Amino acid sequence: MTVTTKVLIAAKTAENSQTTQYTATGVTAIIDKFTATNYSASAATISVNLVTAAGSAGNDNLIVKTKSLQAGETYTFPEIVGQVLAPSGFISTIAGTASAINIRASGREVTS
Repeated sequence: MTVTTKVLIAAKTAENSQTTQYTATGVTAIIDKFTATNYSASAATISVNLVTAAGSAGNDNLIVKTKSLQAGETYTFPEIVGQVLAPSGFISTIAGTASAINIRASGREVTS
């Protein structure tokens, strides 16, 4: 077994449409940190799904729903930290507003 620390999602602006941000391709992934920062002048929301390999983003895998971040606020998502993605599982997000929230995630990838 090999464990590799990795940036799962490089810092980027979250889209305002449901978007796959990271896929555990051929590995099991453990999320150690997931951060969102609202860089806009108004409150903005973000939702996060952790989806199984055969699934699609929806209410059955919604982990954080419309988390509101005030202008300039950063949130570290304790609901996401420590979660495990099986091979081909993925992280999907949707921001309520375009060009408002930056995200970044890091963790570990485990291979057999």
